[in-house]
Amino acid sequence: MRRQGGLRRSAARVLLPVLALVLTVLPLPGATAAPRPAVPGRAAVPSGAVPAAARPPHHWVGGWATALTPPGSSGLSATGFADRTVRMVVHLAAGGDRIRLRLSNAYGTRPLDLGAVTVARRSAGAATVPGTRRAVTFGGQRSAAVPVGAEAVSDPVPLRVAADRDLVVSVHLPTPTGPTTWHGWAKQTNYLSTPGDHTGNEDGTAFPEEATSWFFLHGVDVSSTVAAHTVVAFGDSITEGGAIPDEVNLRWPDILARRLAGGARPGRGLSVVNAGIGGNRLLSDAGTAVEGRINLGVNAEARFARDVLDRPAVSAAIVLLGTNDLGSDSGVHPGSGLTSGELIAGLASLADRAHAAGIALHAGTITPNTKLTPAAERIRVTVNRWIRTGHAFDGVIDFDAALRDPATPQRLLPGYDSGDGVHPNIAGMRTMAQTVDLSALSRPPVAG
Repeated sequence: MRRQGGLRRSAARVLLPVLALVLTVLPLPGATAAPRPAVPGRAAVPSGAVPAAARPPHHWVGGWATALTPPGSSGLSATGFADRTVRMVVHLAAGGDRIRLRLSNAYGTRPLDLGAVTVARRSAGAATVPGTRRAVTFGGQRSAAVPVGAEAVSDPVPLRVAADRDLVVSVHLPTPTGPTTWHGWAKQTNYLSTPGDHTGNEDGTAFPEEATSWFFLHGVDVSSTVAAHTVVAFGDSITEGGAIPDEVNLRWPDILARRLAGGARPGRGLSVVNAGIGGNRLLSDAGTAVEGRINLGVNAEARFARDVLDRPAVSAAIVLLGTNDLGSDSGVHPGSGLTSGELIAGLASLADRAHAAGIALHAGTITPNTKLTPAAERIRVTVNRWIRTGHAFDGVIDFDAALRDPATPQRLLPGYDSGDGVHPNIAGMRTMAQTVDLSALSRPPVAG
């Protein structure tokens, strides 16, 4: 009996802890499971949370960008601002849960004093969506001074943004800026406040003046789980937006961005930013601009590093340049007769620099331009032949073949002509975006 009782007591000592363990793991119906005790040295994972290893990785990509130029010869860019708030609207090509700003003093004559800076989702006009305003800091500070020739990159800002939507960036400029660094032909209405810091204004009533230019703002980076790389569209007014209406966001890079963002297809995971400048040339500086008109700017070879190589996570770029070199006033390269060899050498140099940085460069053929002289037209045909057959690039995008009138190849097809014989209309922009091979943009550089 003692032995039997002893066996029963021993069994109980074994079974009770096991039963307790089962009850701990399997709670009674209707009961809420107690949180698991933390393991020393390991962070507790909340019930239902996705382990960090299973979450999609975040990548900083270019959500929006522009190419900047020296100040114009008159207007706001020449005089600058003092104790005013500039509210700028940008259209994002990528969405994410954090953003950061790039503000440039590349062409300033004195340090740029940044007061308060905010971002918010746009409602309409200069108004922002209530509750979305976020303060922007630089190294943890609400203000910053940007040296002449330099660029300030903000701290990450927690704000969920969506692709193909507008973001509002408000910058208070408390002290005289002097002549500005800007993009004059934004194809987008932006806003200027009454005196003072109005970065917190939500209804837009503090911004009675309008300007179709961006000032100091060089880029908006987005921390994305969808896009992993940036594609830069690098060109002149045809890339910048040319003859399309303001605020419609139907430049060919805008339409290309929507193609890349939509659905599971080749090229998904790429964001597109626009580095086009109206009047820009490949080989020579094109001078300064009048307020709100064509930008011109420094030559494309000089700005290639800032506008392509230094962007975040760039895997590919599309270059479309040369028409302004061919058609500069007299139809020739300023100062001397332009040769096809000069244009070819300039384009080949961009390809070499891109490849050295691990970036694939795709070349667009130079589009028809009725303002070219017969000699310049012959150069265009020669350069386009080299682009198609010279194997300098990782891909060729035959914009010329897509847009030209087969009966008169030096002209745009009438259905694609905005009316000036140079710039495609919206239908032409759509065709340009459709001409890009999405799968080619995803391939690594192979040309040498």
